[in-house]
Order: sequence, then structure tokens, then C-alpha cells
Amino acid sequence: MMWKYYEDIQVGDSFPKISKDPISRVQLVKYAGASGDFNPLHTVEEAGEKAGTGIIAHGMLIMGMAAQGVTSWIPRKNVNSLQIRFRKMTYPGERIHVTGRVIEKKENNRIISEVAATNDEGEVKVSGTFEAIMPSKNGQ
Repeated sequence: MMWKYYEDIQVGDSFPKISKDPISRVQLVKYAGASGDFNPLHTVEEAGEKAGTGIIAHGMLIMGMAAQGVTSWIPRKNVNSLQIRFRKMTYPGERIHVTGRVIEKKENNRIISEVAATNDEGEVKVSGTFEAIMPSKNGQ
């Protein structure tokens, strides 16, 4: 964790970038099994070709990577909400990088921050915001 207390956080502060391994076909099959999302667009080449997209990663897999970034920066118990918007499809072989920064400090030790998952070329795959309540140095 970068900051332990609300008082240490400033608007504009960036969280450390989290970089994931390239998306693999095996990972997509495992995620399909774990999530129950067996849409053939994620695992079957012919289905991807027929749809005109090729095989694409599960959007929720990429959202999970963004959420992992958030909880690596802020303890999960402090995160109140996470809102994500899906922007672009992700394909096998792409590396995902999760970045974020503080965009607002509010009363009652609340911070609002943004999060984004991008590929090596900087294409935004998912983006969103999250709110967290941080502990105060004076115990409030």
C-alpha cells in the first residue's frame, strides 16, 4: 500500500502501475470454467471468425484485473464502490496494464479515484472510478 492515511493522499497522486502477463488461450479456457461463461467467442476460433472478431477475452476477466489493481493499492475493506465501463475488446496475446490516480478528496475520509486497464499500445480496455474510505491519523 502506498498510503495508509487519508491525510497522506493528495488529488493527482498516481497509484503504481500493475502489469499482467499476456492474455493466453489457456487463461481464457480456465476463466470460462471458473466463471461459467462458456460463450464460444472466448474459446472457439470458428465462433470468433463467424462473429468477425476472432477470439476475445471475457470483459469480466479484464474488469477483474482492474479490481485487482484497486485492491493492491487500497485495502479491500476500505473500498466502497467500483464502477467500470467496458471500452474495447481484448485479444489473446495482449498485455494489460492497470493504472489509477486520485481525482477527488471528500469529507469523512473518502477518496474518489479513477482506474484504467490498457494494453501495450495504450488502448483503454476498461475504465472507471472507485470510492474508498481511508483511516485518519487521528483515528476518525
